[in-house]
Amino acid sequence: MSILPSVMILGLVALVAVGLARTRRSPPQKAAERSAAARALALTAGVQGVHFAEEAATGFNVQFPALLGLPAMSMPLFLVFNLVWLGIWFVSVPGLRSGRQAALFAAWFLALAGMLNGIAHPLMAVVAGGYFPGLVTSPFIGVAGFWLGSRLRDATDGYRIG
Repeated sequence: MSILPSVMILGLVALVAVGLARTRRSPPQKAAERSAAARALALTAGVQGVHFAEEAATGFNVQFPALLGLPAMSMPLFLVFNLVWLGIWFVSVPGLRSGRQAALFAAWFLALAGMLNGIAHPLMAVVAGGYFPGLVTSPFIGVAGFWLGSRLRDATDGYRIG
């Protein structure tokens, strides 16, 4: 069972999301923008749920590690990992409305991961020489990720440390 590629890739995404959540704050006067970002988070999490379902149904947990010459990730681990993240994103919607840093992290993480999915799945299909699990829904999660990122940018102020 190999989760190393996923851990490495998503770990880098998480580091960027932590940086964004720590340096981009949402002041009280941006309540309307936070509400728009929260709606975008809920919708993007739903799109990610559909993307995850395609991946699960078509063997992403086997094909992605195989593309890298590694053994498959177990289906139970794949399911638990994805279902936990879906839960985190949906639970973060109210926290995002109030500008909580943990919710900002979760939202930035989904935005970045969604964008990455939108790019990576078509590239993996090219490398595989045909359909790659998750390809059909990858453009949708990619667009949703960009949209969520745009709403988060609007709901937060520029970079600052502290």
